[in-house]
Amino acid sequence: MTGAEVTDSALAKTGSFLARAVRMELRIYDSIGRAITRRPAIDRGGSGFTYHRPVLTILIIFIALSALEIPILDLIVHRWPVVRIIVLIVGIWGLTWMIGLLCAYFMRPHVVAPGGIRIREGLETEIFLSWDDIASVGRVRQVDPPKSPRFSDTEDGRLLSLRMQDETNIEIRLERPTSVRLAGRPPKGGIHDVEAVRLWTDDPTGYLAAVDRHMP
Repeated sequence: MTGAEVTDSALAKTGSFLARAVRMELRIYDSIGRAITRRPAIDRGGSGFTYHRPVLTILIIFIALSALEIPILDLIVHRWPVVRIIVLIVGIWGLTWMIGLLCAYFMRPHVVAPGGIRIREGLETEIFLSWDDIASVGRVRQVDPPKSPRFSDTEDGRLLSLRMQDETNIEIRLERPTSVRLAGRPPKGGIHDVEAVRLWTDDPTGYLAAVDRHMP
């Protein structure tokens, strides 16, 4: 690669990273706003299904630690006003971010709606599958080894697993290879063709009941 190509590549990566960071930041405040107004992001006529239960305790612990950290650090640096202000701003931002992440798990649920299924995970992941794309939806509980890749090749085709604490409990089989986009760069992100998607929901029974109501 020439020097100009290397520079262009670096600028493209930096721009992509900054755009992703801005989107995540906006999602944080959007999720907090939705939580305050009690408006979860659910398609018209659809039902929302949370997926936070396996990580709820961890998130609450991190929020509590973030809140506790602010006065402790303030006591340490209170003799240096400039440092104190910077630490206070960073601490409040970090606490807000953690609260927004928790709100996102509640306000950005999986959705089963008349038009299809919307699969979400945290702040970034959002995949929409129309009923024309879907062959079947079933309850299949799977516990994978820690740090297993999201994408895997199986006998039935390429599989995307959106796990919570290494677990999934719903499997969606697709009619044909279907393109899905995840945030980030390959191999973890980008566009991939998959034949099946596995996900976790806190209420698999209700989820399948909603599928029965809406699936043609």
